[in-house]
Amino acid sequence: MSMLERVRASLPALPPAEQRVAQLLLADPRGFATLPVGTLALRAQVSKPTVVRFCRSVGYDGLADFKLKLAGTVNEGVPFVHRAVAEDDRPGELVVKVIDNAVAAMLAYRNEATGHAFERAIALLTESCRAGRRIEFYGFGNSGIVAQDAQHKFFRLGVHTNAVSDGHVQVMSATLLGPGDCAVLFSNSGRSRDLVDAAEIARRQGAQLIVVSASGSPLAQFALAQHQVLLPADHPEDHDRYSPMVSRLLHLLIVDVLVTGVALRLGPALRPTMQEIKRNLRAKRYAPAAPAGAAPPTSPATNASAG
Repeated sequence: MSMLERVRASLPALPPAEQRVAQLLLADPRGFATLPVGTLALRAQVSKPTVVRFCRSVGYDGLADFKLKLAGTVNEGVPFVHRAVAEDDRPGELVVKVIDNAVAAMLAYRNEATGHAFERAIALLTESCRAGRRIEFYGFGNSGIVAQDAQHKFFRLGVHTNAVSDGHVQVMSATLLGPGDCAVLFSNSGRSRDLVDAAEIARRQGAQLIVVSASGSPLAQFALAQHQVLLPADHPEDHDRYSPMVSRLLHLLIVDVLVTGVALRLGPALRPTMQEIKRNLRAKRYAPAAPAGAAPPTSPATNASAG
């Protein structure tokens, strides 16, 4: 659902004053994205705070956040549609269709994502890191691969972390969690009973949940009912598609945002560890190839005898 479609759907539930702001937006989205708050309030015949309240009512952090993402929506010109491939498509056509679909999905997600949910998720993960608590990543199938990617990125921050893609092991893992720990759950459909069971157990043990899944799914509804963090990743891709691509890319993108945010929060204290990792990894790599005609490198022993 695009920003404008979301506003149109929310219109009946808004207070009368905020409905006037919504109608102003729907009548001229480009103008709304560029006009100052005073002009918007004057044209909608409301107060300036009402304009800000409207932006928050439809799921954004405020007027600045709303206008930034609205500008992206009306200026990108990339339709968020699934360009299905055909059996007779040539490789060049496949390249265009697959990449266009992925780029459109990411641009749409950029315009739809709300900063406050990421703020909560990054804060929870940072607290777990600083306290030396556990962060567990759960997912099945395609989402299990995303969980492994998340574990790979986070363990380099010095976190006690694990990726679990087996339902029975997830139950055991969730049972061992406690207050201060985090369970991050990835699911394209959000309909996996095993994943919801693991989420319920983790909450009973006092752990915090971060759910990356489709809005309105059973897993997403459980997270909201428990006042946990939901990072919705909505897209037009069929949940039952044999090899989902867009959902995986969006989930990987969310992982990158989270790990970058946590690394920035940890700040200078993280740098010695990262430097040590890089230093140790250099020993596992071949030295760069010498330029043509250059003399072969001498060993430390040769240098010592020459000296």
